[in-house]
Amino acid sequence: MVKKENIQGSQPNIVLIVSDDHGYGDLGFREELSDIATPNLDRLRASGMLLEQGYVSAPICSPSRAGLMVGSYQQRWGAKWFDSSNFAPEPYLSIPEVLKQAGYRSGYFGKVHYGPDQPGTRACPDQHGFDESFYGLAALSMGRLHYLKHEVAAEDKFGKENAERNGFYPMYHNGEPVDCHTHLTVEFANRAIGFIDESLQAEVPYFCMVAFNAVHNFAWQLPDDELRQRNLPAFPDFDEAKHDYYDWYDGVIMPHLENGRDYYLAQLDIMDREIGRILDKIEAAGEQENTLIIYLTDNGGSPCNYGNNAPLFGTKYSLYEGGVRVPFIASWPGVVEANSQSRNLVSSLDLLPTFAYLAGGELINQSYPTDGKNIIPTLLGQDGGHKELYFDTGFQWSVRDQEWKLRNVSGEEARDASRALKDTEHADIGYGTSLVPIGQSLDESDEANQATDRPDLVAYYQKRYKQWAADVYGTTEDNLSESLNTISIRITYFSFFKRRLFFF
Repeated sequence: MVKKENIQGSQPNIVLIVSDDHGYGDLGFREELSDIATPNLDRLRASGMLLEQGYVSAPICSPSRAGLMVGSYQQRWGAKWFDSSNFAPEPYLSIPEVLKQAGYRSGYFGKVHYGPDQPGTRACPDQHGFDESFYGLAALSMGRLHYLKHEVAAEDKFGKENAERNGFYPMYHNGEPVDCHTHLTVEFANRAIGFIDESLQAEVPYFCMVAFNAVHNFAWQLPDDELRQRNLPAFPDFDEAKHDYYDWYDGVIMPHLENGRDYYLAQLDIMDREIGRILDKIEAAGEQENTLIIYLTDNGGSPCNYGNNAPLFGTKYSLYEGGVRVPFIASWPGVVEANSQSRNLVSSLDLLPTFAYLAGGELINQSYPTDGKNIIPTLLGQDGGHKELYFDTGFQWSVRDQEWKLRNVSGEEARDASRALKDTEHADIGYGTSLVPIGQSLDESDEANQATDRPDLVAYYQKRYKQWAADVYGTTEDNLSESLNTISIRITYFSFFKRRLFFF
């Protein structure tokens, strides 16, 4: 058992579980929704700390995952939205590259989606420090992986359009393409458990990252036995001979998909069960007190996938709380108090510096900025966390501290983006400038907006945002208005939406 006073450099095993589009309210222990049962996530929360104000750095997957992996605001290398996101360039170090310096063995099992990721590039886990990997490149298929069907010969067998639209492309084992017809949630857990077992036998500290595809759409892709068990009908994948893709797509997302919430809950149930198997493996090995387990999701629950973010306002794609505030749990028996809670502002950016601190040594290359903070004080029940957190997708931005939140969605390009997201994803990102006392209430409705009444605070947070943006974009405050809010948006974001390209 690690003593709290000796925690730095204690080198615990680390398990990081990242889900996809999991609704904030879709957790049994929250008791917000009557149709939710997540016994194993409840079990994880009971054994550790709920980070009640835990955030990711973006309201969509690609830039969020990019920032998480290197502990820096992804805007520093231009990653704001789907069309601009990418894996961090050198000299940024990824979590496994940092941990490798301390002798850790690292494994990645799951979905990869940092940007326009291609086989053999730095975005692939086997190319940024992982010793063992089994993954799917979601960028090959508009951000998604089919839950059941992956083939090396996907294009030859199904046709290029079908392969791309449905996510039939192969999985990759240590960089080599392979077939896979096991439900991905189960396969990722199987691989992770095998990696944990091998690492324990080798008696080396390990970092295991499990990036589930669940509970991303298209949730109806369930094994036949799961469909029968739940009395759910099978649903057809896209077929270019039968469907126009965009008409078909609109029919398979909220609010149009019959049984949509039930499919989503089925995928959530399977993921929870597989997380339970990982927890069982660690417990059976007697390694609970030597293992830090972190669970979070990559962004808020999706409006098109029947996720529910109660009691938060808003959804994925937006900078309302429901877009960037996520389920965030940390468990480490004997170190993190069981059934505890913290309201410190923490971020997915904090994972790398926290893991580096636990691994020991001067592990972070200081030639580039690290925006995350070591959250061990938070996990020990102390004050800490961020004074402020910043969010910027190019056409919307926000500043959040413990008391207030300023959110800005304004201008012609933002209005176009807002309309396009409503049209394509049924997502409402709002419009205008909003100031709400977020430390007192989760209400972000128009009625709660105090921007008109508190111009002093609006000006203060606008200035704070400009200072942050000048830092991450490497420009001056005076040049921000044109460079950030007009040119880049007109060229990239507006054209992106107008083309109706879908990268989820």
